[in-house]
Amino acid sequence: MSYYDRIRELTKNVPASLVDFSLPRDLARTPTQASSNFITNKEQGDWAENLVTRAINETSKNFIAVKYGKSDDLIAGDEGFDNFYQEFQNELDTIGKRPDLLIFKKTDFDENLGYDISQIPHNKLTDYVKKAVAGIEVRSSAFLIDKYEAAMQIRTEKFSQLALQTRDKILANYSDLLEHTTRKKYIPVLQSITAETLSVTDFKVPGWSSSERLVELNDLFKELKKSIKEIQKRDFLSITPKVEDIKVVYKWIETFNVPHFYFQVFFDKVYGISFEQILQIISDPDKEGVIFSVETDTKNQNKTTIKINSKSGVQIAYKVDEPEHKSVRKEMSRGRLLFYVTFEGGTAYLDVNNLREILGIKQNDF
Repeated sequence: MSYYDRIRELTKNVPASLVDFSLPRDLARTPTQASSNFITNKEQGDWAENLVTRAINETSKNFIAVKYGKSDDLIAGDEGFDNFYQEFQNELDTIGKRPDLLIFKKTDFDENLGYDISQIPHNKLTDYVKKAVAGIEVRSSAFLIDKYEAAMQIRTEKFSQLALQTRDKILANYSDLLEHTTRKKYIPVLQSITAETLSVTDFKVPGWSSSERLVELNDLFKELKKSIKEIQKRDFLSITPKVEDIKVVYKWIETFNVPHFYFQVFFDKVYGISFEQILQIISDPDKEGVIFSVETDTKNQNKTTIKINSKSGVQIAYKVDEPEHKSVRKEMSRGRLLFYVTFEGGTAYLDVNNLREILGIKQNDF
């Protein structure tokens, strides 16, 4: 069974309510205006691609990373952007979405085409692209993942302790009020709350107000609910494929039969996951809310995004030296000004064994 055949079989298990592969992709509207935040995110993404490219090319003796993803310095509002965007949409329907990078064996690398083939029309690259050993979609996130996880651990412990203390206070000091016929139903709810069940507990705050003690009791239920909600918030940083991209990534795999991967670049580490594993994860409803969630992401133009716990993948770089950054002024039409951040430099220190294993490269070949 070819790589594409394996992926095709996996798509059959993905819930149609999440990604319906039987339907054509939703057509995108051409953006009309860019924001400073959008440009900064684009600059950060370009830096992340460059970081991964340099890390691979400076480390590997036998493989070369090449820039491939469709991109341009044009943004919405620039002259020529509409044509660029329409060409991009047409390409999505023809070959699918180009991953940002391609990995070639040095023996297959075409020096005449060079390290950046992103501007070359796809119909002139078909046979060359099929020689790649991997396509990598690079995403970036402006977080230090180690510090984030430490902070989330402290948050969870704090609100777990507060929730259990509030539960105990209610049962110890207000049990007489809860014995009333209309309030008895809250006793088993409280008794079911343990350190193990906090992540799934839910209840409606009563709204009692007819006496001073009932107001106090109601306020304690509010505190308990608030603590539980804090505990139940997503506590992991994620690898973030957009739902709309799943179909066009699949289309690209169908076209070229090249294994596809997502790399998530944080400012201290890099994690990676295969598209094959992404499909396996989102096909299992028992994993939703545990290692992945589906959210509308304000950082991705409010697009529906699958957020997979980064630790479900593998650590590709165990350390990242942060880049230099500076502010840039850009003048748009009618005198509109945008200010954004650019990034330069930085180094990713690869975990070569993990990178080799996820890409399916033999031990001594990399």
